[in-house]
Amino acid sequence: MRLPLVASDDPVLHKPASPITDLTEVKGIAADMIETMRLEGGVGLAAPQIGKSIRIFVTGVGGTEHVFINPQIEWYSETIVPYEEGCLSLPRLQGVVERPDRVRLQYLSLEGAPQRIEASELLARVIQHEHDHLEGILFPDRMKDIRTLKTLTQEEWDSRFENKE
Repeated sequence: MRLPLVASDDPVLHKPASPITDLTEVKGIAADMIETMRLEGGVGLAAPQIGKSIRIFVTGVGGTEHVFINPQIEWYSETIVPYEEGCLSLPRLQGVVERPDRVRLQYLSLEGAPQRIEASELLARVIQHEHDHLEGILFPDRMKDIRTLKTLTQEEWDSRFENKE
C-alpha cells in the first residue's frame, strides 16, 4: 500500500526515531515502505518520512531492495565524496552533500537476525541519507555550502523514475 509522505516541516522529521522493540508489525510496514519508495521514484525511504518515529529504513539501489531495522553505522571510510542529493521529503530540491564513500552498518533483518553490510558508492550514500532521517537530520543540514541548493524543474524531478541508479 502506498503510504503518504509527511511535509518537510513535520516534527517527526526533526527528532531522533525510537528503536523498534516489537517486530510483529514491521513486515507490513517494510513492504508498504518499499512500495511507496518505488511509486515515488526514490532509492530510499525512512519511517519518519511516512510519519512513524521508528528506526527502520528501506533502500532500492541497482534493483536490489534492503530493509534495515534499528541500524547503526559502525564505520565510515576516510574518503569523502561530494554528490548532489535529493529527498522525497523535500521535493524538487537538490544540493551537494559530502559523505564518506563507504560505510559498514549493523542492523536487524525482518526476522530479527543481526546483520552487517559494508556498502560503497550510491548504496553507502543512500544508507547515510536514510540513517540521517532516523536521527532527525535532513540533507540540507549536511550541506557545507547551502548555495548549492537548487530547485529542479518538474521535468528534472520526474526524471528520477528513469534514473534510479
